[in-house]
Amino acid sequence: MKDIPFTSLDQAVSGMDQWSMEGRPFVFICDYKGEKVWWGTEEEALQLGIRLEINQIPSSTFTGDVYFEKFPISYKEYLAKFYQVQAGLKRGDSFLVNLTCPTPIQTNLSLKDIYSYAHAKYKLLIRDQLVVFSPEPFIQIHQHKIQCFPMKGTLAVNENNQAEDLRIDAKEKAEHATIVDLIRNDISRVAHPIQVEKFQYIEQVKTHSEDLWQMSSLISGELMPAFQHKIGSILKAMLPAGSITGAPKMATMEIIEKSEGYPRGFYTGIMGKFDGSSLDSGVLIRFIEQIDEKLIFKSGGGITIFSDPEKEYLELIQKVYLPI
Repeated sequence: MKDIPFTSLDQAVSGMDQWSMEGRPFVFICDYKGEKVWWGTEEEALQLGIRLEINQIPSSTFTGDVYFEKFPISYKEYLAKFYQVQAGLKRGDSFLVNLTCPTPIQTNLSLKDIYSYAHAKYKLLIRDQLVVFSPEPFIQIHQHKIQCFPMKGTLAVNENNQAEDLRIDAKEKAEHATIVDLIRNDISRVAHPIQVEKFQYIEQVKTHSEDLWQMSSLISGELMPAFQHKIGSILKAMLPAGSITGAPKMATMEIIEKSEGYPRGFYTGIMGKFDGSSLDSGVLIRFIEQIDEKLIFKSGGGITIFSDPEKEYLELIQKVYLPI
């Protein structure tokens, strides 16, 4: 199988714009930093070992026993990263930082098995390298209307809580409001006017061990004439996704670079499909990568000045799961 001919986002923009203006369907993947982008037809993707599904129902359900074990970093190690982020927040460099960590895992399922059986809105498999089963949309475009669904706020479902507990939590509310403001700013680069159609709605995400409440909002706008039919230019203006960086974006990315201590790669990048007229795309979270014959699950959460490190550490671990 041929190597995937990646290019940078800057190099891909004109070609993606041309295809979208011509109404030619294509799919694409983009890493966190916009350094590795591939786009082409679905047939070309399959030939390169790239498989993706967007809002499709799994054709079958896994009926066997799932073995899944995770080996997260110690709380002490996490605390060092957390305090490094907090230092940036206290300096005023950022209001919100999405801190992530790699977690080694073991499972009896292959990456292909996970891709086949996972229940998720956005699924991606790149050869034997990585698999994604993401619940989070990035942007959707239909008839010159752009929509974004920032997801920020997580709570484990149990008999002692309900969805409303997540919505009224002071820290989660502040974190979510910050991301909504950031995404409104991102959309304003390509669209006007802008509105928040739904604020802090809750969805339940199923996992192999426990369910999670997740909080999202819906923000929309009318694409400016200069960006209509130009998918590449829109992506360049809005990436990286605000929900997985923080605010303000550039200063926050510097904090992320210094505190995380590992390359995100395609984790927290995006994937998408343009069908000739409409676009649907997702954020590459819930992510497993094979590195040196070992499986690494990358996960994280938003940190504010009010964050409780124990709760953030627990959220990091809760997000390491299989939606099967």
